[in-house]
Amino acid sequence: MKNVIIMGASGGTGTYLTNYLSENNFRVYATGNRERDSDHFKLPNVSYLSLDISKKEQFSKLPTENIDCIILLAGLMPARMDGYDPQPYIDVNVTGTLNVLEFCRENDIKKVIFTQSHSDVYGHWNSGENIPADATRSLNLKGDHAMYIISKCTAVDILEHYYVEYGIRNIVLRLPTIYRFKPGATYYVDGVVQDMAFMLLIEKAIRGEDIEIWGDANQKKDVVYNKDFISIVAGAIESESARGIYNVGTGIATSLEEQIRGIVEVFSLEDNRSKVVYRPEKRSQASYLYDISKTEKDLNYKAKYTYIEMLKDMKAIMVANGALQNALYVNEFSLRG
Repeated sequence: MKNVIIMGASGGTGTYLTNYLSENNFRVYATGNRERDSDHFKLPNVSYLSLDISKKEQFSKLPTENIDCIILLAGLMPARMDGYDPQPYIDVNVTGTLNVLEFCRENDIKKVIFTQSHSDVYGHWNSGENIPADATRSLNLKGDHAMYIISKCTAVDILEHYYVEYGIRNIVLRLPTIYRFKPGATYYVDGVVQDMAFMLLIEKAIRGEDIEIWGDANQKKDVVYNKDFISIVAGAIESESARGIYNVGTGIATSLEEQIRGIVEVFSLEDNRSKVVYRPEKRSQASYLYDISKTEKDLNYKAKYTYIEMLKDMKAIMVANGALQNALYVNEFSLRG
């Protein structure tokens, strides 16, 4: 049985990952920055404790014997920042990563799995070409994401230093948006809270309302389901040799039109389908495609979910959780508008 520490387990992806590892015979020490989340982790082979990675003194709470790896999901991102303050990005994403690596050095833990934003290759988006794992950095140094991605890239450099200096192997997973079912989801844009567009589109489809396609309907991107991402993390835990940056993706380019029409197909009632309205004058989504050949080879990864299969699985989860009743499509959403 492998023993792993998940830092940032109280987030949506961390919760799914903890559940998956518990079900697959891992011993999991789950940490989060919220005490109340402990009730969510009463699972076989799982222990939970509250820990702020920016505070080195709190690491004394952690186990130190026979830890195979640390999975560092914890971090501060713009989507979770009310207003704007650059300092917490340094405190959490840079100092927090350094604290994790010092804990590894002091306790002979030889592997860290780290999640990196794909904004490190921002300048390669919209090219129509697959972006390789070893693509050169190309940051956007303007806007509310600038200090965030600077801090994440700094953390990656620190990880590399600790590999060269101390032999602590890093596996850096470059993440685009990871999709999952989350009712009532909100996030921040330029420090202002907004409803998550993807879930709002699903709500519209359930109600049979018109759905707009903004900008170029043929713009494509890789749409990654949370369950496929978790299988990549599992492969990273198991690998005895993988190191460096790995793209997270499916290898499939899904156009904006396919995304919208897929939502209508899966979530609209047969006799009340949403009408698709084209708004080419609006701003297009970003286009990004990632070469996942290194991920497939080194992490024994094969994407399971196409875009439509992802939507169907999300719908099944909604039904199972009572968020959507099949017969009448009554749901727990606020049904705004």
